[in-house]
Amino acid sequence: MPTIDLGVAPPTPAPVDRVWADLPRRVGLTLPELRLLAETLTAPLPFDLVTPTVDQGGGLSARLGLNPTATQDQAYAEVLARLGDPAQSLHRRGLLMPSGPDAATGVDPGIAGALGLLAAPTVALDLDVAVDGLRARAWHRYRDGSVATLATSDGLVFELAWFAAAAWPAELGRVAALPDETRRRSSLVPTTLRVPWQVAAASAEAIRAGRPELVPVIAGDATLGTVLTALAGEAHGRVRAMVSTVPTASGAAQPRAIGVAAWTLLADGWHALRPHRASEPDDPTSATGGDDRLEVVRVEAADLAAELAPLLAEVA
Repeated sequence: MPTIDLGVAPPTPAPVDRVWADLPRRVGLTLPELRLLAETLTAPLPFDLVTPTVDQGGGLSARLGLNPTATQDQAYAEVLARLGDPAQSLHRRGLLMPSGPDAATGVDPGIAGALGLLAAPTVALDLDVAVDGLRARAWHRYRDGSVATLATSDGLVFELAWFAAAAWPAELGRVAALPDETRRRSSLVPTTLRVPWQVAAASAEAIRAGRPELVPVIAGDATLGTVLTALAGEAHGRVRAMVSTVPTASGAAQPRAIGVAAWTLLADGWHALRPHRASEPDDPTSATGGDDRLEVVRVEAADLAAELAPLLAEVA
């Protein structure tokens, strides 16, 4: 006897081509390849392209976080010189084809669109990540529901990616993902900590000056002093993110910074550093109904999108 299923019908699988279309596209490019593609498209890149040499350092190295010493600049320049002809490698990979008088630029359409978006966005998100002496930079650019990103950890090899804005949260989680070899242990800093901003700033300055014995005095409490000392002493990494608007070519407005987010990497993982206004309406000495505090909250890499959401919502 036939059986009729009156339950909810399973969703219709999306076409294979649609599934692939929704996934982020990525391509690895060396600095010479990236420079050649940008020059071909007349699309400026989001960082300074002054290549460091023995006699001229600090341009690209300072921007991407490389050590600006003469030895490091020499090694960087030597590696850069060994990367070969970028036109040949791009042609071999099918990313750049010869163009004629009636042809387009010859640049792969996806890469051309991504570099175009990097050059002319409406929202810019700059990310700077450092963990245990390693540093990476990422530039995320948004316009009309699309995002293009460029990232590097050495200034020599870059990852170019492009995707719909719906995939942005997952991509931001990749930025803050910790290396597999990063070890975690218990932390003296609690999951949530709120401390007056002035106390936190003065304690950090005392530790930087080599006077940690002053921290309990500044904190006014031995337990809080121990926590503030751990907040500085355990730190071995950080994330800095800045959101800003970018005027259109026809607009007269200047780029405007919307806000900055900061995380610190402690013994047990990431902790967000947030300004917090404590409400104290019953305090007659408080003219503002509260005081400025620093809020330190335990977070995971996947929380970076939620951390930046209020800033991005203002402009995107």
